Amino acid sequence: MEKNRNYYLAIVLSVLIVFVWQFFYMGPKMEAQQKIEEARQTELAKQKKDTAQKPAIVDANGQPVPGIEGTQVSVVTRQEALGQAKRIEIDTPALSGSINLTGARFDDLKLKKYHETVEDSSPLITLLNPGNTHDGYFVELGYTGGDKNAAVPSMNTTWTVSGNAKLTPQTPVTLTYTNPAGVTFVREIAVDEHYMFTVNDAVKNGSKADIPLTPYGRIVRYTIPAVAPAYVLHEGYVGVLNGTLQETKFAKDNEPVKHPGNTDGWFGITDKYWAAVIAPPKGITFDSAFTHVQTGQELFQADYRQLTGTLKTGETQTFKTQIFAGAKEVPVIDRYETEYQIKNFYKLIDWGWFEIITRPMFKLMDFLYKYFGNFGLAILGTTVIVKLLFFPIANRQYASMAKMKKLQPKMEELKAKLGDDKMALQTAMMQLYKEEKVNPLAGCWPILLQVPVFFALYKVIYITIEMRHAPFFGWIQDLSAPDPTTIFNLFGLIPWTPPHALMLGIWPIVMGITMFVQMRMNPTPPDATQAMIFNWMPLVFTFMLGSFPAGLVIYWAWNNTLSVLQQGVIMKRNGAKIELFDNLKGLFKRKPSSA
Repeated sequence: MEKNRNYYLAIVLSVLIVFVWQFFYMGPKMEAQQKIEEARQTELAKQKKDTAQKPAIVDANGQPVPGIEGTQVSVVTRQEALGQAKRIEIDTPALSGSINLTGARFDDLKLKKYHETVEDSSPLITLLNPGNTHDGYFVELGYTGGDKNAAVPSMNTTWTVSGNAKLTPQTPVTLTYTNPAGVTFVREIAVDEHYMFTVNDAVKNGSKADIPLTPYGRIVRYTIPAVAPAYVLHEGYVGVLNGTLQETKFAKDNEPVKHPGNTDGWFGITDKYWAAVIAPPKGITFDSAFTHVQTGQELFQADYRQLTGTLKTGETQTFKTQIFAGAKEVPVIDRYETEYQIKNFYKLIDWGWFEIITRPMFKLMDFLYKYFGNFGLAILGTTVIVKLLFFPIANRQYASMAKMKKLQPKMEELKAKLGDDKMALQTAMMQLYKEEKVNPLAGCWPILLQVPVFFALYKVIYITIEMRHAPFFGWIQDLSAPDPTTIFNLFGLIPWTPPHALMLGIWPIVMGITMFVQMRMNPTPPDATQAMIFNWMPLVFTFMLGSFPAGLVIYWAWNNTLSVLQQGVIMKRNGAKIELFDNLKGLFKRKPSSA
């Protein structure tokens, strides 16, 4: 049908986009996740057989840190590692853990508000682990320089606690170390109620000679997250250095990525929902690097090193460093950018190419969440607001479709008159559109304009921790995960877990029904190919969206419902016939025999 050709073309393009996304992303994602988990289990079994590892402890330039070359570290359980050294307890509303006094290392941190599964009884998320465990992950600030007579503290140095020995938002802790030459190192560590540590270092040279002194900081991680890589999400090294976003994926064959001569910025290692970040002292010039170390203990390291400096005899130098270690909560991250003047810190969350849409969309959803108390309802409210924004365009679309229907008799006359002369028929139809002030492309734009909105919403639901384990109602306890039900085991009545391809839940089926109804609002195309697309598209979309986050499927189902209501009202106002009921009757009407 000529008047609907562009409309169906837009739908086909939308299906093609989703199909390509499903084929090249979702399928490989599931396969990669299975392979990663298998590799992880193999590595765990291998590690249990190993009694010792020789870690490669390096500074920002990839050189061994002085004083610890050749150190042998036994790989032990996390609990055993925590009991091997003196520690300072960390206790805040958001964090629990400890700081290792040997090396003053941040290597034990759990997130109190987040569990591994939706069950509150499941273990808390563990972010940082000691360096002699299989999953070592730690943050360290230190110094290179000094000499054998005025050595700087190393990873084997045990610091002394001065005064309070428990770190809380109300009670910072102070660590001290004085070397034999009389150089005193004082480190005050404070923490807020969320995830930001402030480390104030003071070094006083009480020796009789000047000494070289180079502060450095590094974040070290032994293992890659046991999840499949996603093209829609960045996991790995991240930072904003001299105002430019720097991202490097985890990869076994990575060459060191160096960022020399920085005067401001931050860097770290990020997962989907969690991150560890260092913001070096302001006012210094430093080199930074993202490195994959393959000798000894394999590890991934993000680090910085201040350009070489000297501490003169009798002089005191101070350094203020920020360490973020925790959940990437949007309001908290945004607040830190202002409060601690960490430039572009909001980019720690991977808002993607559609940042101009994704950030405002999240803020809208977060505002509605605070009003409704449920992110599912916030998604429904966001859908209504998006529909209102597109209302003028949609009105023109449906009004144009109504006018096109009224033009159907005239278009049929032109076809009968001009026959197979396609050029003349096209010219005549364009003239007819011009005279009647009808835009034949009006049906395409609303669909095409909603594609970026759809992907932006998917991005928000997929990346933001606020959506993680966020419940809706009933069986939907995690809007960021697919609908857990499936029709192929009668929604849980049969004790059988179908393969991933057959995970077709209740909400995807609801979405498919709403799409089916929406498409039946228009006449069935007489062209066989278009008719086939018309009939099969809702089913194809139903299976495709079966593996999408439930929040996105709920959005699409609700959006379809609103579109059906809007289209029905506008077409009725324009005097155009609504084809829905005739189309539904036609599905069940027996076709006449060709005999």
